[in-house]
Amino acid sequence: MRVEDPDERPSSPDAPGPADRRDQGTQPSRSAPNDRSEQRAETMRVLRRMAALPAGDPERSRLRDEVVEDHMAYARHIAQRYGGRGASGEDFEQVAYLGLVKAVDNFDPEHGTGFLGYATPMIIGEIKRYFRDATWGVHVPRRMQELSGALRKATDTLTHDLGREPTIPELAAHLGAEPEEIVEAIDAAGAYTTASLDHPVNTDEQGASLLDFMGEQDARFDAVVDRQVLTELLTRLGERDKRILLMRYFRGMTQAEIGAELGVSQMQVSRLLSRILKELRTGFG
Repeated sequence: MRVEDPDERPSSPDAPGPADRRDQGTQPSRSAPNDRSEQRAETMRVLRRMAALPAGDPERSRLRDEVVEDHMAYARHIAQRYGGRGASGEDFEQVAYLGLVKAVDNFDPEHGTGFLGYATPMIIGEIKRYFRDATWGVHVPRRMQELSGALRKATDTLTHDLGREPTIPELAAHLGAEPEEIVEAIDAAGAYTTASLDHPVNTDEQGASLLDFMGEQDARFDAVVDRQVLTELLTRLGERDKRILLMRYFRGMTQAEIGAELGVSQMQVSRLLSRILKELRTGFG
């Protein structure tokens, strides 16, 4: 079983992620759509066989390892999206692998969701928890970590609204905190260290900087992850909500036409669409 190449543009919302090609020295070839469908189907077949076996069965353990190995490259790609934020890339990869293993262990093939649609949010969740808990330069209480993160957003919001930098009392009122906590959160932010992109990588006067070694992000990689998250979110919608999205964005129907088919007003359709889209956006965190 092989998970498809990450350079392929997915043809469906549950298109699988990159294959693990660590031991191959050549450029991977592109798979046809039928190959991708077969790969997804093979993953589901293996997971169903695994679920049918008892916990201590050696064959179950072998199948589990097979699924994990085939999706490690996909987990690594997700980890790379969060790399360079106070922890080594290897740390993030290990956390991503942990999320992948949990996804394999907890996935129910009879639930009706594709494996990557289930595994992607779990991997991202593990990375975000690690990022929150373990990537500060010194130990900082959880409350201060959360307040420090909220402080940056609040500062941007109030600066835009007020046309100037907000004061400590204004930030405290906006966040529902005491002014003393805001001061502590500002100090705590200094405990999270980052390296400047202009920082030289050696002591030579003509040495290169970190920026010289940074590659460009391929938007198609992010699209694969986003499509997997969206697929899982869509499965949670009610049948009417799915029907409205289908009519509006796939059939190109106007709100008035949708209302006529559903027997509701155009205003009701507008409200329904706003609610559905808000729920989907919230699911991306």
